[in-house]
Amino acid sequence: MKERVRALQSSMSTEGLGAYYVVSPFNLRYISGFTGTSGIALITNNGAYFITDFRYKEQAESQCDGFKIILAGGSAGTGSPQKVVQDILTEENISRVGYEEEHITVADFDDLESIITADLIPASGLIEILRETKEHEEIEKIKVACQIADLAFHHILEFIKPGVTEIEIANELDFFMRSKGASGVSFDTIVASGVRSAMPHGVASNKKVANGELITLDYGCYYEGYASDITRTIALGDVDRKLEEIYQIVLDANERVTTALKADMTGKEADAIARDLIKERGYGSQFGHSLGHSIGLDIHEIPNLSMHSSHILRPGNVVTNEPGIYLEGLGGVRIEDDLLITEKGNELLTHSPRELIHL
Repeated sequence: MKERVRALQSSMSTEGLGAYYVVSPFNLRYISGFTGTSGIALITNNGAYFITDFRYKEQAESQCDGFKIILAGGSAGTGSPQKVVQDILTEENISRVGYEEEHITVADFDDLESIITADLIPASGLIEILRETKEHEEIEKIKVACQIADLAFHHILEFIKPGVTEIEIANELDFFMRSKGASGVSFDTIVASGVRSAMPHGVASNKKVANGELITLDYGCYYEGYASDITRTIALGDVDRKLEEIYQIVLDANERVTTALKADMTGKEADAIARDLIKERGYGSQFGHSLGHSIGLDIHEIPNLSMHSSHILRPGNVVTNEPGIYLEGLGGVRIEDDLLITEKGNELLTHSPRELIHL
């Protein structure tokens, strides 16, 4: 954690900030190691402080290596976290404080502004930029999360049959991943069957799956704080030939991206690998979302793989590859994998079968 703090302090210096006020749970975990639910961090040029209450004293002391732990309590201005922050700023003579405007509520900002005399500077993104490039330990945790997701796919193939509801399938996926070591799901599991599979984010419903339908399964899990994200589309019995056609196109797009994705490519260039193929095959307007996004502590991180992203991919980025085609009133297909960008190209982290499976 100490190296991460030093990297943040370097960014603060570049931005002319004397301190950085951290409230995002993901950023708190990244910068301090804290996994609890109540705390803030204040990073200054001379130190790192973690402010929490008595409930998390022992946890903070064991997790926040290199941080000075300060317990706060009482009403605003008489021992509140904001008062503790002000005392530190006064002691270190700090006049400019960066804060995460994208993660702080209006009420919390009002409390902060009412006590802090230093200039409050909107500065979201300083830690997110550091989180882009995953360290070895982070990559290993993501790999385990991906392995659990792969195991879940093989398990769910034995569970799905006509008459089972989408919610029952989603619950089975969720419970199975927990049984294999996941701490929870990384987002609400998507199970969309039949015409509902044309909904890219069709969260599981009470609909029963039936023969002749495609079923899209989009799910993932957290392992020791790090996420996986996988999508597979399967067939229950024989399906419309048009659906088989778009399945093959999506598969071709997915595989082309996996073959070509590499460092120094922009998000826009990566997106175009799949988008151009789908457009050439006549379904460009039915691919309405971006190719992918990064994953890590959060399920959606930077960089993005989209038509508008000029962000350059670097070794250590972990990104999704999820082309799709959606035909309203008929059904849709999405195939998603997680890939690690490496010095030599990329490493595929999800290995569930991609060819169309007929149950």
